Amino acid sequence: MHIVNKKMQNSRRRKQRQRILYLWDLMRELVGRDIKIQYKRSVLGIAWSFITPLMQLVVYYFIFRSVLSLNISNYAAFIFTGMLVWNWFQMSLFQGASAITNSRELIRQPGFPTAILPTVAIATNIINFLISLPILLLFLGNTWAKPPLLFLPILIIIQFLLTLSLNYLMAALNVTFRDTQHILGILLNMFFFLNPIFYGKSNFPEQYLPLYNLNPIAHLIEAYRTILLDGKLPNLMPLLIVGLISVGLLVITYKYFCQASDYFAEEL
Repeated sequence: MHIVNKKMQNSRRRKQRQRILYLWDLMRELVGRDIKIQYKRSVLGIAWSFITPLMQLVVYYFIFRSVLSLNISNYAAFIFTGMLVWNWFQMSLFQGASAITNSRELIRQPGFPTAILPTVAIATNIINFLISLPILLLFLGNTWAKPPLLFLPILIIIQFLLTLSLNYLMAALNVTFRDTQHILGILLNMFFFLNPIFYGKSNFPEQYLPLYNLNPIAHLIEAYRTILLDGKLPNLMPLLIVGLISVGLLVITYKYFCQASDYFAEEL
């Protein structure tokens, strides 16, 4: 009996490993497909992933340094850090909202793991984020090469979990309510200026700081800057709270997504 149970456990482990390898290969293929589609027939190709934020940086640097001057040192790197973090979040969320509606053929295939699609949008944009990161390091010189840099992957994981939790919600809602993506686009444009991309927490009106502190992206942007620009460890308590909220929200939205996925094929 013990031998039979052991064989069954080994069989389950093999199936789990095969499942994980299958999902990893599928993720890699889907991310590669999205990147190829995104830069298809483009002369510069994936170089646009850092050319675009650099072009934005030039405009925003002029406006917020020369026109609306803020007394912030190393302002180019300051802005560029905020833009990279925000662009990863914004593009992942906006593309994730249409992850299901833009994949009708895949959804209708029996046994296709639908839950992987909102993850693909984040993985695709994290590649753009990582490609642009060395450009930021050039702005910083040697200031970033300090032990706190080892904390950077934890920030990336927290942002990934937060974005994924929202992606599951937006992707499921957009199947039933097609206005979701349009509303989301408007909200993201609004929050672009409500996040500390061009300014720091010290520039935010004191009476609105309680609202500022409720913004998880603001805490993430500050943490990235503390590590990369200051070479110090960020305040861990806000990040711990954001991480716990992200995990809790992910559990809730994933369950909602799985329940809603039973009707995706019919509604598409």
